Formats: sequence, C-alpha cells, structure tokens
Amino acid sequence: MCLVTRQWATLLASGLTMEQSLSALIEQAENIVVRDILAGVRAEILAGHSLRTALDQFAEQIPVIYRASVAAGEKSGELSPIMVQLADHLERRQVLRQKTLQALLYPVIVASVAFLVVIGLMTYVVPSVVSVFQQGKQSLPFLTRAMITLSSLLREWGWLMAVIAVGGGVIARYAFRDEDLRRRWHSRLMGAPFVGRYLRTLDSARFASTLSILVGSGVPLLAALEAGREVMILLPMRDAIAHAVGRVREGMGLARALAQAGQFPPLLIHMIASGEATGQLSALLDRAAKLQEADVENRTVVLTTLMEPVLLLSMGGVVLLIVLAVMQPIIEINQLIR
Repeated sequence: MCLVTRQWATLLASGLTMEQSLSALIEQAENIVVRDILAGVRAEILAGHSLRTALDQFAEQIPVIYRASVAAGEKSGELSPIMVQLADHLERRQVLRQKTLQALLYPVIVASVAFLVVIGLMTYVVPSVVSVFQQGKQSLPFLTRAMITLSSLLREWGWLMAVIAVGGGVIARYAFRDEDLRRRWHSRLMGAPFVGRYLRTLDSARFASTLSILVGSGVPLLAALEAGREVMILLPMRDAIAHAVGRVREGMGLARALAQAGQFPPLLIHMIASGEATGQLSALLDRAAKLQEADVENRTVVLTTLMEPVLLLSMGGVVLLIVLAVMQPIIEINQLIR
C-alpha cells in the first residue's frame, strides 16, 4: 500500500486530477485486491462523493490513519504532501515489521528443526535401539525406562496429542475474541520481564508515529488520539488512550494525561511535553516514534541473540538425555562382563 500511496502522491503533484490519477493507478496495479479497491474508490468519486467518503467504503482494507490523513489533506488542499508523509510512515512500519520477522526467522527455524529431530529420535531411533535391551532380563536404568515410556506414548498417542494441540489452538483463538480475556492476557504479557517492555515500546512507536502524521496533517488532536488508539494492539494501552482522551477533552495537556495513565515510556511523555511547550508537537512525536522504533530493533536483536544459544543448548540437552538413555544399559552390560 505504501508504494501505491507514493505513486498516487506523485501523480497528484504532477497536476493530474483525482480521476486521472486513480485510472493510472488501476492500470499500474498488479495486485487484484488493490486494483479492485482503487476501482471502487474511483467509482465513488465519479458518483460525486468525497475521497474520504470513498475510502470509508473500504474501511476493513484501509486503516483509519490512512483515511484520516487523506481527509485532512483533502480539506486543507495539501493532499499530495500529506500523502508523501503517509507513504513515509507506511514504509517505516513495513521496514520495522520486516526486520522483526527476519530477526525471528532463524530462531523459529532452529526450534522447528530441533522439535522434528527430537520427535524422530523418540519415535524411530530410541525404540529400535532399546528393544535389544528389553529382550534381556537385566533391569534398565531409570532414564532408559523413562525414555521408553515417553517413546511409547508418542508412537501410540502422538496423533491424539497433535489433535488436542490443534483443537486447543482453535479454542484459544475463539476464546480470545472475548475482550475481557484478551485484556487480562495482554496485562500479563505487559508484566513479563523482557517481553512486556518490548510490546509496550512497539505499541508506543505505533501510537507516536500515527499521532505525528495526523497532527502534522491538521487533524484535531482528539480525532488523532482516537485514530492512534485504533492502531494499538495491547488493550491496556488502548484503555490508557481512552482515559487520556477524556482528560484532554476536559482541558488537560496531552503529556500530563498520558503520564497519568502510567502505560507509556517516560521518553515519549517528555518529548510530547516539549512539543506542546514549543508548538512543535508533530515534529517531536515523529522523533519520538523513530527513537521507539530504534529501541524495538535493538530489543529484537538482543532477544534473538539470547534465543539462539538457549535453543541450541536446549536441543543439545534433550539429545544428550536420549544418548545417555541408550548408552547407560550398554555401559552396565560391559561392567557385568568384566
């Protein structure tokens, strides 16, 4: 969507009308979904509706920040510059998402391979090797007997465990549609030692970036806060924004209202306070968003750096237990022969 937005802004800045620019984008678009959305927006505009009204017809596909920014640009007559800022915002979010996914990709692959290796050892290697000792009359060590029991469970009831796991995932997905349950779960995540601060910083970056572009586009602060609330994932953070909206509506400053909520990083609060005092709220919000995004990137690197050795050590520990379970009977037999 960020590429389409930048192309749209360029076409408008080149002097094309809204209808002409949309026609050009429709011809250029390769994604069928994007093409259908643009065609629908063009049809609404030809029917006499405003661009914001046309975009509202696709509220599920187009985020609220996009529609609010376009409405502000349409009202002020500065649609092209605002869309350039919007494209920059969308690109920053996409880059942050890609960096996070790329950083987490290696640990996920390592964990998946380790899981498959352990399952393979427990269901095929251990039974074939240990069956030799089971035919004898000597008593087996506790670790070997435990591995045999676990291997039998996996071979006989592994399919049932997989069904239970998938069923549990489906049930959890439906259960988390309940807002109160999600709010309690988010509160627990936010209280976790490392993950909590990471998620809080990520949501704060989303909020600051959204608020920056909306305030800079001329959107009223209360409307910008409502839009910023929509882009956040953690429900306690959303509740904090709702609390802040009520305080700002009563005349309280934004920094003080957010500080009372007690959910946002102090750095963000201080930069908002400085922006309110100097009249440069949009610029300082943008700077705060970039700082929060850099913090998220650093924490992602630290998290993945810690995860890699932990996963390798865990896999090595499990394999070591399996090897010991197989080797202990052999060692005992050698000692009896001597």
